[in-house]
Amino acid sequence: MSKILITGGAGFIGSTLANYYSKNHSVVVVDDLSMGKQENLIESKNITFIQGSVTDRNLMSQLLEKQQFDYIFHLAAIASVADSVQRPVETHLVNFDSVFYLLELVKKQSGLKRLLFSSSAAVYGDEPTLPKQEESVIRPLTPYAIDKFSAEKYVVDYCHLYGVPTSAVRFFNVYGPNQNPNSPYSGVISIVMDCYKQLSKNKNTFFTMFGDGNQSRDFIYIDDVIKALDLIVNSKETLGQVYNVGTGNSVTLNELIHTIGKLLDKDLPVNYESEREGDIRESLADISKIKGIGFEPKFDIKEGLRNYIKHELNLD
Repeated sequence: MSKILITGGAGFIGSTLANYYSKNHSVVVVDDLSMGKQENLIESKNITFIQGSVTDRNLMSQLLEKQQFDYIFHLAAIASVADSVQRPVETHLVNFDSVFYLLELVKKQSGLKRLLFSSSAAVYGDEPTLPKQEESVIRPLTPYAIDKFSAEKYVVDYCHLYGVPTSAVRFFNVYGPNQNPNSPYSGVISIVMDCYKQLSKNKNTFFTMFGDGNQSRDFIYIDDVIKALDLIVNSKETLGQVYNVGTGNSVTLNELIHTIGKLLDKDLPVNYESEREGDIRESLADISKIKGIGFEPKFDIKEGLRNYIKHELNLD
């Protein structure tokens, strides 16, 4: 039984990962619950929950001194582009400093099999070439994207310079159960689903679209993400490497809302407003590299949405 640390482990991706690994492994979750919810975690003797921030150096140093982890997934982040623009110093502490300090802590240890850092497709910025390859031009537009890319570079270089077994992933648009629609940077799918739920109670409900709705995204279902992460941390060739985690297909937000509407047999009114500062027009992953280690996304957008809707509406 491996021992696994997941920071941000009560959040959407982190809790799904923790629940997955808790079937056969011992999992320690650190989360300050600013975005996540403890109830996202299943009740299991294999999950230990610690409420605290990854910026708490005493907490993190004591935790790593007392316990020897086989795998560390550093998912904790303030995942809001808008928040990083308004509070660059505060978000920098979480999105960069905590990563750097964690690397310094594990550099002194032996026995770690892998530290995986969650970066973001936001690092590509507005460079127009599609699809985005791991070696594409990086043009981060916001403090959030700058912090993610900077931390990612440190993660990779600590592998090459100091022998720390690391990998990094650039998440595209992940969606699925336990996503928080009230988060300031929640996935658009969870916000749309929340609007549909409200629509049944209030006929005046509408979805606010920032931009014309023709901006496109590469949406990947959470089950495919978990499979990708597991493949990466268990492959030797992924050491010191960065991988896109997406599907290699994109849809516009207008198409997305239309597809959800057809699955629910219900139309959602849309109110179009100006684009938000820092938002990317088009996003599409080249997943050739991760396919090279055996990854193949199972869910297309329609199948993923069908699964998600079943969960959200408690359907069999």
